[in-house]
Amino acid sequence: MTTTEWIILIVIVAIIVLAAIWWFTRSRRSHALHEEFGPEYDRTVQQADSRREAEAELRNRRERVENLNIRPLSVTDRNRFAKEWETLQPRFVDDPKGAVNDADSLVSKLMETRGYPMGEFEQRAADISVDHPDVVNHYREAHRLAQRNASGEATTEEQRRALVHYRELFDELLSDGLPEASPSKGVSRAG
Repeated sequence: MTTTEWIILIVIVAIIVLAAIWWFTRSRRSHALHEEFGPEYDRTVQQADSRREAEAELRNRRERVENLNIRPLSVTDRNRFAKEWETLQPRFVDDPKGAVNDADSLVSKLMETRGYPMGEFEQRAADISVDHPDVVNHYREAHRLAQRNASGEATTEEQRRALVHYRELFDELLSDGLPEASPSKGVSRAG
């Protein structure tokens, strides 16, 4: 082989190695994001124009939340919120519409107390998805059903489901991810 052929071969091998390194690195980053965001990763990829755009969105969410002052609840706040839920939930039997409205309000107060900004709903859901990717879909569905409830269109079954969805997010936010810290666990669920 001539020197030129060797140089061409080395350049081709270098390009192949660099492409393999790029593909492997990108694949690992995608896998890490998928592990971090779980079902929210799949949802975001489905809604985006490309995987690259979706992954950039998820990284931006993470960066935004890292700059927020999200804090754990004090024992006093945790107990107060748990007691409020315990009072709210039985009211569903006599006033399902009011119970759903109160659940929405209580979850919002809990989020605010934890340090989540209370801007538009989609931003709140995006913020929640960073630290609580397994329950953010409960939040979205509860919100959708609460909107139907507010307009008088929700059936009693939809109101019950809204309360159950709010309960999932409420328990997660209340516990800071520690199952034993969630006083509302063990209380019978609505429906």
